[in-house]
Amino acid sequence: MKLLTKTLKNKLIKNHVEQNGEKEFKAVVKLFNPTGLGTWYLSELDPNTNVAFGLAEIHEKELGYIDLNELENFKGQFGLGIEREYSFQANKFTLQECKNLN
Repeated sequence: MKLLTKTLKNKLIKNHVEQNGEKEFKAVVKLFNPTGLGTWYLSELDPNTNVAFGLAEIHEKELGYIDLNELENFKGQFGLGIEREYSFQANKFTLQECKNLN
């Protein structure tokens, strides 16, 4: 499964290009580990490094940078990888609001 569709990837890249250091974009995509810990809400993506910015929740919720190459190559229990939440609505929640989801 591809983590990002072309449309989602373009939205994340657009946010990266337009950001001015404020990091106040809304979450575009939600990724999760279907067999364990790990949820990521991403708001932007640097296309040159494939590093995204967003909210990560492993043991605690924190803002930071996430290497998408690592997420794409991750294999958890039963060989399952990270998945995208299909029902998540892009640009609906700020990263701060995402802290209160789930």
